[in-house]
Amino acid sequence: MADPNPLLSQAGSEEPEAAPPLTEGKRKGPTLDDTIEHYIGDFGWTQILQITLVSFAWFFDAHQIFISIFTDAEPKWSCINSNFSSSCNENSNLCRLPRESWSWDFPASTSIISEWSLECAGSIITGLPESAFFSGSLVGGFALASLADSALGRKNMLVLSILLMSLTGVLTALSTNVWMYAGLRFIAGFCRAPLGASALVLATELVGKKWREKVGIIGFIFFSVGFLALPLIAFLLQGSSWRLIYLWTCVPSMFYSIVVFFVVQESPRWLFVKGRKDEFAETLRSIAAPANRSSLTQSFFGRCAQWEEKKQETDIFSALKILVEKGWSCRRLVAVMVMGFGHGIIYYGMPLGLGNLSFDLYLSVTLNALSEFPASLLAFLLIGKLDRKGSVLGLSLLSGVCSVCCVLVRWKVLQIVLELMSFFSACTAFDIVLIYTLELFPTCVRNSAVAMARQALVLGGALGSVLVAVGRKKGLLLSYGVFGVIVSICGLFVVCLPETRGRVLCDTMEEEERKNAAFDRIYCV
Repeated sequence: MADPNPLLSQAGSEEPEAAPPLTEGKRKGPTLDDTIEHYIGDFGWTQILQITLVSFAWFFDAHQIFISIFTDAEPKWSCINSNFSSSCNENSNLCRLPRESWSWDFPASTSIISEWSLECAGSIITGLPESAFFSGSLVGGFALASLADSALGRKNMLVLSILLMSLTGVLTALSTNVWMYAGLRFIAGFCRAPLGASALVLATELVGKKWREKVGIIGFIFFSVGFLALPLIAFLLQGSSWRLIYLWTCVPSMFYSIVVFFVVQESPRWLFVKGRKDEFAETLRSIAAPANRSSLTQSFFGRCAQWEEKKQETDIFSALKILVEKGWSCRRLVAVMVMGFGHGIIYYGMPLGLGNLSFDLYLSVTLNALSEFPASLLAFLLIGKLDRKGSVLGLSLLSGVCSVCCVLVRWKVLQIVLELMSFFSACTAFDIVLIYTLELFPTCVRNSAVAMARQALVLGGALGSVLVAVGRKKGLLLSYGVFGVIVSICGLFVVCLPETRGRVLCDTMEEEERKNAAFDRIYCV
């Protein structure tokens, strides 16, 4: 039966499996995408506020990822009494000196190492909190990945993730020993795992196709700003307790989560796919451009309840099950995860391996942190003009070549330039991969797919840290050389994916399957 209001008509009122793809000539009315584009395609002030608030979550995410650089660092120390040991100097092994012959330059409370006397505990104990955090991120990523697609939605998952991460961070400041500290870091990593994926997907689903790519990059820019802000916070708190760094970063994010809960709207696409059409209509009205709100009358809301169902039932873990069951979606998921794995090796391995190079460590770390911002900015400026496949492939190969060249050159200035080019290329490539991923998968599983891609990044980082440790003893070939080979090979997997630049987002697996059946049969079987 035809809808009495053409605005509310949807192409293909039959079951998705039976309905053939509609051409422009066969359409009897606008599709769901046409309707959403009509009301939120123009970028209004309401959307700017919503997207800025959502994307700002990345700012706090960066704090928790890199906070241990300062809270878990080994403080500087000095000899104070040569009567106890005449061999005490700055090159001495701290663990072989009498405790009375040296002291920390700052109060012991500035780091967990000095406060809990872990200076001689060994790398396994001192590295346990950071390992626990990334282990928690991996476990949380797989356990919570599909909640934003099923029960909670994008907004609630984002709010819950930030709130629990912040509360755990406050509790971390109350830790009394390294075991309690590591346990709370594991919980923090578990809670923040779905944060980035939920923020990215929600932000891009609040705007039309024209702004989707650039909006997705905004979160990456906030992440870079958060990374750069952390050293400033630590510097201002220099000489104070490490616990204050957690409080200064976690308490603001708690208030931020409350603001997001009351101000930000849920994704209209997710609401419609879940069959919550009254909320879908209200959300459209709240974020629509002022010029379009007049047509969102009570009649629209009444007829919206009669709109042909596009609902796809999902429980807590069904989104991941759907991704694996469908051959084409499984292949795409494997491809983006492999690419994320390769980029993760560079993203986490490069900074950890800077000590293996012959360049000044502090300057090289600063340069790496600064290079993230132009990487995100470049992606923001060019994402609308770049083909996804060619960009990812080219940047991955460039990153790999530069990483391998770090092994071959001996001039330290050229070596750090090549390292920065490799790191910059990998960061830009993964920014594009995340945008690519949300375009490759429909609304019902989009958040899960993006979350899995980000977990692959963390998994690559875990391998990268191992290769760095091996490289310290065996040479750069087994760290930077292997980095380059892996990221280049992983980047080749993009050839099995369809190009998505400028295309309309799908909402169900059936829509996506029909749209790309020809490509998958030809290239990915």
